[in-house]
Order: sequence, then structure tokens, then C-alpha cells
Amino acid sequence: MKNSRNSINRIRSNINMNLYRRRRLANLVILAGSMLTTIFGLFWLCWLLITLFGHGFQHLALSVFTQPTPPPGESGGLANAIVGSILITGAGIAVGAPVGVLAGTFLSEFAMDSPVATSVRFINDVLLSAPSIILGVFIYSVVVVPMGHFSGWAGALALALIALPIIVRTTEDMLKLVPNTMREAACALGAPRWKVTVAIVYRAARSGILTGILLAIARITGETAPLLFTALNNQFWSRGLNEPVANLPVVIFQFAMSPYEDWQNLAWAGALLITVSVLVLNILVRTLLRGGARG
Repeated sequence: MKNSRNSINRIRSNINMNLYRRRRLANLVILAGSMLTTIFGLFWLCWLLITLFGHGFQHLALSVFTQPTPPPGESGGLANAIVGSILITGAGIAVGAPVGVLAGTFLSEFAMDSPVATSVRFINDVLLSAPSIILGVFIYSVVVVPMGHFSGWAGALALALIALPIIVRTTEDMLKLVPNTMREAACALGAPRWKVTVAIVYRAARSGILTGILLAIARITGETAPLLFTALNNQFWSRGLNEPVANLPVVIFQFAMSPYEDWQNLAWAGALLITVSVLVLNILVRTLLRGGARG
């Protein structure tokens, strides 16, 4: 009897040991694959950043921020394109952020799992995965063609469509993280639902909502394709957004494709500016996320 029990225990230990070895081998293979793919991605990212800083930093001068885009063979900068990008991006966020926050609030606080909310989430997911050039062509057909000319407002609308689904998704997720006990406590004191949302829920989720808006800004900062169909470009200072407006992404695209060396140098400087701005925004987003998590 003892011999049979000992043999059974040995068999079980052998099975457990073989299972442990297989699991350990599988873990090592997956871990090695994960590390290799991470190193592969970081290699190209570092190469891109080194190349960009190496070519762009040497052409970064005060004139880049003070002078407008020049004709070929003359000195100039990117001042009008920088200001135009700030105006178009600001206008796009001014349109997309309120709508996105209100839509996310509707999905999280009022509609919840209703058929309307399901439809809105589906449309939002479609917009989130839609190519930016498709949104640019859409704004071109519904805004630029009826107006008869390109404009900064059309570019702002195209960027607003790109930013909108990001803000909607982030706002809904952040509001869902607020404990229901906070809502119930406020409602028990007699506060109406809208007051609970504005005074309690928004205050608890404000860092997450702001993070979503900053992510949307970082997403639309370097968009080129939709602006080619909407805002186009302007070599001079624009008097308003109701006309073609210079912007960094389109200027970089045109100058990088040109045969003129001075334009190519300005394209490198502009690409460096956009990259640094996106990096700063992402660092700011992660800082806010850490602060919100600690809070």
C-alpha cells in the first residue's frame, strides 16, 4: 500500500514539475518576445528623435518665431504658421471640448445603457477610428465647397471632429470612476441631478477630463491631411479665420517636398517644434494623471 502511494506521489510530483517547467518556459518566451518588441519600437523612436533633433535644432533661430514664411531664396521663419496653428487648434478645441464633455456626461450620467447611448457610443467609436483625411474631405464637401473658399474655420471644424471622440470617451470613462456613493449622498441632501453632476461629479473627475482634452490637443496638433482640404495655407499673415490660414503641418509638408534647401531647413525646424509640443503635452498629461490618482 505504501509503495503504491509513494509511486502515486512521485507521479504527481513529476507531473507538477513538468507543468511548472512548461509554464516557466512559456513565461520566458513571452517575456523575451515582449522585451524584444519593446526594444525594437524604442530603437526606431530614439532614431527618429535623434535625427529630428540633429537636423531641426541647428536651424532653430529667433527668426523662426518672428518672421513669416519666406519665398524661395530669402530668409524668413515660421511665425505666421505657428500663430495659425495655435488659432486653428484653439478654435477646434473650443468647438470640440464642450460638445465632447457634454456628450460624455450624457452617456455616463443620464443615458447609461439605453439604446440611444449604445448608438452614440457606436458612432463615437467609428469617429475614433476614422482616418483623418476622410474627416477632412467631409468638411471640404459640407463647408468649403458651399462657402466657395478655404478657411481657418473649416480647418478648426475638421480638427474638432478628430478631437471630439477622444474627449467623449475620456470624459465618460473618468465620470464612471467617480463612486456612486458621492452621487447618492448629494441626492439624499435634496440636490437635483444636474447640480450633483456639476458640483460633485465634475469636481471629482476634473483632472481626468482635463487630461482627455490635453490628449485631444496632442492628437490634432500635427494633423496635416484634413488641413490640406480645409485651411490650406497662406504665405502671409492672415487677417482672420475666414480665409486660408498658414499652419505648421501643411507648411512642413510643402517645404519638406520642395527642392529649396532653405525651405527644407525650415521644415526640419517646424517638425522639431511640433514634436517638442506633443512631448510636453504628453508629459503634462501623465503628470495630471499621477496627481489625479494620488488625489
